[in-house]
Amino acid sequence: MSTSPIKIVIERINELSRKQRTIGLEDWEREEQEALRQEYLSFIRGQVNETLSKVQIAEDPLIQ
Repeated sequence: MSTSPIKIVIERINELSRKQRTIGLEDWEREEQEALRQEYLSFIRGQVNETLSKVQIAEDPLIQ
């Protein structure tokens, strides 16, 4: 079974978050963490946009 790329991103974000809470992050790790967060947010926005593009509004004569 293959792991999706977004799951790998999430795992790395979580890994960096755990390290940040325990021993702290170096500058390059903070930059990586922010880049991964932005990639994750872009993915989520894409999913929301895709879902909303499929939404259809139908008029229901019973709700008037």
